Amino acid sequence: MPTLPWTVPNRSPRATEVHVFASRFETRTLWGALRFLARTPGVWRQIGSAPGAYGASLKAEPFRRTFWTLSAWESPEALKTFAHSGTHAPASRGLSAQMRDAKFASWAASSDELPVSWAEVRRRLT
Repeated sequence: MPTLPWTVPNRSPRATEVHVFASRFETRTLWGALRFLARTPGVWRQIGSAPGAYGASLKAEPFRRTFWTLSAWESPEALKTFAHSGTHAPASRGLSAQMRDAKFASWAASSDELPVSWAEVRRRLT
């Protein structure tokens, strides 16, 4: 699966502070990676209509069983609402047993800096 490009569901006001969130997931098995991929379209559709979402991208390395996410939000609360609702909530619960490792990072950035580079995401998650 190629990288899902930076998608902008809601335009952020110019030069405003945004909440950036990045994650790296590694599944225990290739089967776990396939399950992650199977749930991706539903979560991706949810992002497209999520209140407070300013952008998102996914980099998948399924044969390495590794997935990287990047998103920008109006606030930490908007991210939390997204994570605990819709398709994302049951997908994350259902995949938790498949995870070998997970890392998360969040930081404040200017909307002018979006999208954040994958190099910056990797730097913050390693």
